[in-house]
Amino acid sequence: MSTIEATGLVKHYGEVKALDGLDLNVPEGTILGLLGPNGAGKTTAVNILTTLIMPTAGTATVAGADVVKSPGKVRKRIGLSGQFAAVDETLTGFENLDMIGRLYHLGRQTARVRARELLDRFDLADAGDRPVKTYSGGMRRRLDLAGAIVAEPPILFLDEPTTGLDPRSRTEVWQVIRDLVAKGTTVLLTTQYLEEADQLADDIVVIDHGLEIAHGTADELKAMIGGERIEMTVTSPAEVPRAREIVAQYAAGELQADERSRKVVAPISGGASMFRQILSAIDDAGIGVFDIGLRRPTLDDVFLTLTGHSAESEPAAETEEVRA
Repeated sequence: MSTIEATGLVKHYGEVKALDGLDLNVPEGTILGLLGPNGAGKTTAVNILTTLIMPTAGTATVAGADVVKSPGKVRKRIGLSGQFAAVDETLTGFENLDMIGRLYHLGRQTARVRARELLDRFDLADAGDRPVKTYSGGMRRRLDLAGAIVAEPPILFLDEPTTGLDPRSRTEVWQVIRDLVAKGTTVLLTTQYLEEADQLADDIVVIDHGLEIAHGTADELKAMIGGERIEMTVTSPAEVPRAREIVAQYAAGELQADERSRKVVAPISGGASMFRQILSAIDDAGIGVFDIGLRRPTLDDVFLTLTGHSAESEPAAETEEVRA
């Protein structure tokens, strides 16, 4: 059973096409990772699905309710943590969560208990009675996420939930999300980080310029561009052509070589066994190596291969999304 469905979603801001015919399908109790560079349309999609903005064209339902025709029904079933922490800086952390609980009609005592429970869960108990204006960015992010789950909604939208968090806080947020899904929550997660989707998502849709450009699991996406990559830095620019010639014999896809940085990078198959063969061939050729390693593809690798640009480029459309 699909909890979130979208067909042909379109959103235009003048001549800017934030979404240009996006389809999504999220089964109940799963996590869909929506990946894309800045300005790809991720936040626009979330804003439409959470009834914050109207689509130019297309249809979408959340928990069986149409986002345009029945926005009130949608809002009763969802939680949202947006890109920017939606917290009141003049209130304490506890007061923010207690207020949200009251707005959800949890009742005074239940709202207070739930607020304390979430402060402890997000490692904010010691700061719970301090004004939020004294919180760090990471603390505000965690408080915002706590606010999104006060009423334990069955459907949760998380728009880049770990941006600005340190590694420990990020890992804690990941575990909270896993726990929610284990209890049946459906999650749509937007992120720029393949690692985050790799850790959490059951399915991934990669979008660019408002369109789907790839769909699959994290492993399937990596396999599309050659599951692993050898990355080598030689000691002299003059050795790059020879190193390139050797690595090309083993490469499973397009090879990149740059004399200025002295780097040779190529996708390979065969893992450590193939890596040893290349290392041996480089050594036999007497090529000096400053650094060499085998790594998994990153989101930038995926985007560079699929779109020709990196995940950090083209921020203009993102500005349109924020303005919405």
